[in-house]
Amino acid sequence: MATPPLNQTPDEFGAAFHYPPDLLEQLVDTIPLLCKSKNAVILFFQGAGVSTEDYEDIRAELTTDRNSHNKYGIARTILTRLNERGDNGLRPRREVIKRVVEFEDYGTTWEADRMRAKGQVASIRERVNVHDSFTRMSIERDREAARHREAHARQQEEVRNRKATIEAARDGLFALFGEQNPQRRGKLAEKALNDLFAAFGISVREAFELKGDDGEGIVEQIDGVIEIDGTIYLVEMKWLATTAGTDVVAHHLVRVMGRSGARGMVIANPGFSDAAIRQVRDAMAHMTVVLVTLEEIVGVLTRGDDLVEMLRRKIYAAVIDREPFRRC
Repeated sequence: MATPPLNQTPDEFGAAFHYPPDLLEQLVDTIPLLCKSKNAVILFFQGAGVSTEDYEDIRAELTTDRNSHNKYGIARTILTRLNERGDNGLRPRREVIKRVVEFEDYGTTWEADRMRAKGQVASIRERVNVHDSFTRMSIERDREAARHREAHARQQEEVRNRKATIEAARDGLFALFGEQNPQRRGKLAEKALNDLFAAFGISVREAFELKGDDGEGIVEQIDGVIEIDGTIYLVEMKWLATTAGTDVVAHHLVRVMGRSGARGMVIANPGFSDAAIRQVRDAMAHMTVVLVTLEEIVGVLTRGDDLVEMLRRKIYAAVIDREPFRRC
C-alpha cells in the first residue's frame, strides 16, 4: 500500500495500513543516517510515539553490550515491529514518516553521511508528495462522486414528489365526475385545476373577485390566473350539461379585452359549440384566447404526458395560426 499523506487523519487510510516493503527499506537506510548514535536512533522512534515495547529490549541489550546491535539493525527491528502493529501502530507509523520528510537539521548527522542523508530524505519526501497529490485527487473524485450521488438522489426525490403531487391533483379532478351537485362541483373543479397547474409548475393565482368603488358589489369574478412562459392567462372554468356556447365565451372575451397584455383561457366540459369557437376566432385579431376541453386534460393525465407542453402546443396554434381550439 502507498504512503499516507501527512495532512490526512489516520482514519482516512484505514487501520490496516502498513509500510510497503520498498518504503520500509528506504526508512531502514535513512533513519540511521539522521542519527549519530544508536541511542539517538532509539530516541528518534521514541519521539515519534513508538511504544516502549518495540525498543526497550534493544536499549537494555545495548546497556550490557554496546556491540549487540548496530544503527541499521535497530532501525530494522523497530520498524518491523511497528509495521506489524494494527491500530495502535498507525499513528506512530505516520509520525515516523512525518519526522523523516520534515527533517532539516543535518548538523546532527555525521558529515560523511550528510549528502546521502539529504538524498534519502528528498527521495522519501518526493514519494510522499506524489502520493499526497494522487490521494487528494482520489479524495476529490470520491467527493465529486458523492455530490453526484446526492444530486441524483435529490433529483429522484423531486421526481417522486412531483409525481405524487400530480397523481393527487389528478385524483381530485377525476373524483369530480361523481359529484352530483353542480355548484359544489364547479367550485371543486376550480380548486382541482389550480392544484393540477401548480403540480406541473405553473404559477397560479386562485379565483378572485373585483368589487365596484361605489358599493356596486361584485362586478367581476375570475376563476383563476396562470402564468406560462412569462405570459399571463385569465382562466375561466365551466362544467356544463352541454357544450359551452357564445354566451360563456363572450363574457370571458370582455374580461381579457379589458386587460392589456393579458391572454385568456377557457376550460370547459364537455367542450365548445361551433358558434363559440367561431366567436373566439373572430376576436383573435384583438386578443389571444385558448380553448381547452377537460377531456384533453384528462387525456394528458391518463397518458402521463406533460400538461405544460400540451398547453404550449395549443397556445402556439392560437398565436401563429389564429386557431383558438386545436385538439391536442
